[in-house]
Amino acid sequence: MSGPKRIVFIEPKAPGLHIFSQFPIPRLGIFILGTLMKERGWEVEIVFEETRAIDYEGLKKADLVGISTITSTAPRAYAIADRVRGLGVPVLMGGPHVSFLADEALEHADFVIRGEGEVPLKAFIDAWERGGGFATVPSLSYQEGGRAVHTPKAPPVRNMDDIPIPDFAGLRFRAKSIAGRTIIPVQTSRGCPFDCSFCSVTGMFGKKWRFRSIPNILEELRRYDARRNFIFFYDDNFAADPPRAKALLQGMIAQRFRFRWSTQVRADAARDSELIRLMKRAGCHTVFVGFESVNPLSLAGMKKSQTVEDVVRAVRVFRRERIHVHGMFMFGFDEDDWTTVKQTVRFAKKARLTSTQFLILTPLPGSEFFEKMTAERRILFRDWSLYDAHHVVFRPARLSLPSLQRAQSFAHRKFYSLVEIGKRLIRGRWLDLSLAAYARRLNRLWRKKNRTFLKVVDLLRPRRNADITVDYRSNVRLDG
Repeated sequence: MSGPKRIVFIEPKAPGLHIFSQFPIPRLGIFILGTLMKERGWEVEIVFEETRAIDYEGLKKADLVGISTITSTAPRAYAIADRVRGLGVPVLMGGPHVSFLADEALEHADFVIRGEGEVPLKAFIDAWERGGGFATVPSLSYQEGGRAVHTPKAPPVRNMDDIPIPDFAGLRFRAKSIAGRTIIPVQTSRGCPFDCSFCSVTGMFGKKWRFRSIPNILEELRRYDARRNFIFFYDDNFAADPPRAKALLQGMIAQRFRFRWSTQVRADAARDSELIRLMKRAGCHTVFVGFESVNPLSLAGMKKSQTVEDVVRAVRVFRRERIHVHGMFMFGFDEDDWTTVKQTVRFAKKARLTSTQFLILTPLPGSEFFEKMTAERRILFRDWSLYDAHHVVFRPARLSLPSLQRAQSFAHRKFYSLVEIGKRLIRGRWLDLSLAAYARRLNRLWRKKNRTFLKVVDLLRPRRNADITVDYRSNVRLDG
């Protein structure tokens, strides 16, 4: 009698350095799908390549290999898929990148699941165990008779409680730790009604917010130990529905959870002071906020539905509640110039953010911005490994190519300067100090490792100065 079928899920390693390189956090998809397959009776193995090498000899024993990828990891994912198929093992791919570029992925994989994977994977495995009949599997792409077949997309999962709680212990996953605590990713919602031009979330999860029930979330949180775990809520906007967020926070307080946690929120969350106070009481340590820009023209152009005043208020409110703020800004919108760059850096320094990322706008497949850049023929590089928000890959409107690339390095150098590090030391802000020292080293190392790319970008400099400066007033003030 043959044993259980075996599936291996792989998340490829990121191609380059970034601010989270030291503490990589896996995406949740492969753990949810791995738990589904484990419950189904399959033998499951998870490989998070950031922390564990792939054992190709071991993969020969797999019946199926699933590979999840985002755009920047697509080349690595394709290389892995090619090698696995060379071993005679079928490959199933999923994730945002291949969801939007399934035909490209089918050059390397046998099957592609587009969008949310839970419902399609169940139907796919039903067909797999029957020996065929994939035409009835929703959201599936595959080759048949030399042509690509794309079945109709499955509707989003309506009842989020139907999605299993990831069994990290059962899947024997071990992540890197911070101060002795393992980072545990938890997702309580999916979707986003906003329509930011640079984002592909709505294409992947839809525009309608869907939430897990509070009892279901608390059930999961009870699994984790404050002495050993640090929780990261993976929601694109943890405070999307303030009443629901408050109810969850009150439940966490009532349960007397003692773990620290971080999450992502929009700046407008700070309009609700009660919500922010509850976040602090419930153990919130750091918020990751996509401020994006302090140029009101850029905010309008990207359809952020956010004002400069929202940005200013958010920093003030979170600082008042002693919640650390990791601010994220992007350069490269059509309305951006060197005035934008310098003003953004001045704002970030004056705001005394705990840490900051200055990113380069990147046309990700599935986003409106990608379609715009493609239509205007402004995309210059199609090497997906460069699509990590650290490399300029398109021709900007008001900055030259080298100037946009330099803007990121300039901003990090100024924000994490020796003078700024000294200020953190004097104020006794030890977390800020350690993060600044780490980011400063990382910035230097990134430039060293990307010398060739920087030279190529510099060669694309126009003969005449293409940097255009447009004056605008954003009335950026930071009180308190």
